[in-house]
Amino acid sequence: MDPILAHVQAQQPQLVQFLRQLVECESPSDDAAAVNRCADLFADSVGDIAKVSSVKGGKYGRHLICDFALPGKRKEGLVLGLGHTDTVYPLGILRTMPWREAEGRYWGPGVLDMKAGVAFFVFAMRALRALDIPVRRKVKLLLVSEEEVGSPVSRPLTEKTATGATAVLVLEPGTGLSGKLKTARKGIGGYRVTVTGHAAHAGVDFTQGASAIVELAHQIERIASFTDLAKGTTVNPGTISGGTRSNVIAAEAMTAVDFRIAKLSHFSSLDRRFRALKATNPRCTVTVTGGLNRPPMERTRAIAALFALARKLALELGVEMQESATGGGSDGNFTAALGVPTLDGLGAVGEGAHAPHESILIDRIADRTALLAKLTAAL
Repeated sequence: MDPILAHVQAQQPQLVQFLRQLVECESPSDDAAAVNRCADLFADSVGDIAKVSSVKGGKYGRHLICDFALPGKRKEGLVLGLGHTDTVYPLGILRTMPWREAEGRYWGPGVLDMKAGVAFFVFAMRALRALDIPVRRKVKLLLVSEEEVGSPVSRPLTEKTATGATAVLVLEPGTGLSGKLKTARKGIGGYRVTVTGHAAHAGVDFTQGASAIVELAHQIERIASFTDLAKGTTVNPGTISGGTRSNVIAAEAMTAVDFRIAKLSHFSSLDRRFRALKATNPRCTVTVTGGLNRPPMERTRAIAALFALARKLALELGVEMQESATGGGSDGNFTAALGVPTLDGLGAVGEGAHAPHESILIDRIADRTALLAKLTAAL
């Protein structure tokens, strides 16, 4: 058996204990105090093998940067592990969604996305230390506090930390129950399209009004036509609102639109189409705000080479690794857009992220942790 895999298997009870502590330390993005408690727990747990510093997150919780002390004399370059401490679940969810073991899985809020991934990384580093395996690069782990709400504060920190890195290893869960790694992600953005009309009494002064709702209906039909499946572009008017009462012609209406693009080069033309929206009713006006939040993670030669290395190392663990592309985003989108080789989906294998059945496969804990250790040492 691979010596790293054998070591991780022996240490798996301790890893699971740490993971359970993280899962039971609830950390919704919008509760800074809760996220800080999780960050403190994490920092205390890795303080024996890493120098931990924190960065203020504004109205969100603190971000952590962990510099690991690993074997090997002269170190050049940087391997950056990338993760987050926040989850999508409100405080108190443990009452209805407790940590538990059943059906060959561990269940609980955030166990898959992504507290298992960060726990795996820590124990991968512990394995390198315990087995005295030399590492050629400096190794850091960046944990941000608000990834689940789009990383509105941490993006500059992520980009600064990753600039010039040899590789970024993103600890988000793998794709599907086979745990495919992610070599491409779509870019994500959103627009708010607001229509302003003229209010009037729907019975007495109907012709004096100009309905923002009717105009918005025309605009939504136009917006939906921007989807281009052949290019991988999807445009979804996800919510609508407007009007005050049924007997009042609506003076304002709004739709919030999500869009996904496969290539950064596709954004400019899409943006122009949104900015060019004009009212069909001359008595209404259309206002468009928003844009691209996360650039696409495009599969480059460097990313393909990084996956090839991971695939080779996984074979040494008896795992046939595959790659995937996804429409979802992560902070790996930011680092890939910098031109830094980025490999995503290196966290747990499971299903149900953001859902009541969120869970990870117990029998994939050891090989995923061992792969992180082997990949870190090989880079």
